[in-house]
Amino acid sequence: MDLRQLEYFVAVADQQHFTRAASRMNVVQSGLSASIRALEDEFGAPLFLRTTRKVALTPMGQAFLTEARRVLAAAADAKKLVADMRGLRRGRLSIGSIQGLAPLLDIADLIGRFHTACPDVEIKLVSGGSGALIEDVRTGELDLAFTQFLGATPPGIEATMLACEPLVVVCQTDHRLAGQDNIVLADLAGETFIDLNRDWGTRQLIDQSFLEARTARHIGFEVNDLPTQLDLVGRGLGIALMPAAVVARRRDENEHPSVALGELIEPEPCWELAVVFAHDAEGQPVNPATRMFLDLLKPLFPADV
Repeated sequence: MDLRQLEYFVAVADQQHFTRAASRMNVVQSGLSASIRALEDEFGAPLFLRTTRKVALTPMGQAFLTEARRVLAAAADAKKLVADMRGLRRGRLSIGSIQGLAPLLDIADLIGRFHTACPDVEIKLVSGGSGALIEDVRTGELDLAFTQFLGATPPGIEATMLACEPLVVVCQTDHRLAGQDNIVLADLAGETFIDLNRDWGTRQLIDQSFLEARTARHIGFEVNDLPTQLDLVGRGLGIALMPAAVVARRRDENEHPSVALGELIEPEPCWELAVVFAHDAEGQPVNPATRMFLDLLKPLFPADV
């Protein structure tokens, strides 16, 4: 089975006639008919019901038509991506990123692949907090950003979710919450929190969650990076709420063996990783280089995006 066979099959399904389909595809009818027969032989069942006037899809043919259209559309997108990348000779792409992406997104790999495809495009990468990154995208300082996202998108900004991670309680291994799987936010009211500063999306999510639960908490330490946050937890100076995948990766790499996890009862706060970018009136990224980069991300998008 090849793309040409799929194109012939879709043409016959659309035209419901072999002669008209052959004319549309600029191929002799005998060649088109032979291609369809080869497909049917491969499946071991007919794809069309043939009459003297027209042809109609069998149930199997109807099911196959949906997949054939999907494959052809994907192939067309791939060809367009390659053509666009070849045409993108120069330009600039500014990318923003929060910390802690590694368990969910390999940004170095993405940038490397983009650079290979578009070597003459200058790439800039900066790190920052969620609020600042989104504002920089809004003002045009950045073309796109990978950030934890809360609330409504500003006008002219598109946000596509890439991952959703539950927050877990991170504590010292001998803490009363270590290994617990039925924790509610009210259970944490008497604890000292080691938290990120207010510009971080994770901090905003936690503040919002406690506000909605009408539960107060005590923040003893504010830091600006995840390793320091985990180091302080490991010293028994307090607890933290962090995305599960972020903590799991660091524990698996034996970076913080002295910390343990506790699970919150559903519905636990969900940390959402999104890619945000500025778009034009048609909903397309303003910068052509952004469009190229986002195409590399498509396999990560949820199925319904």
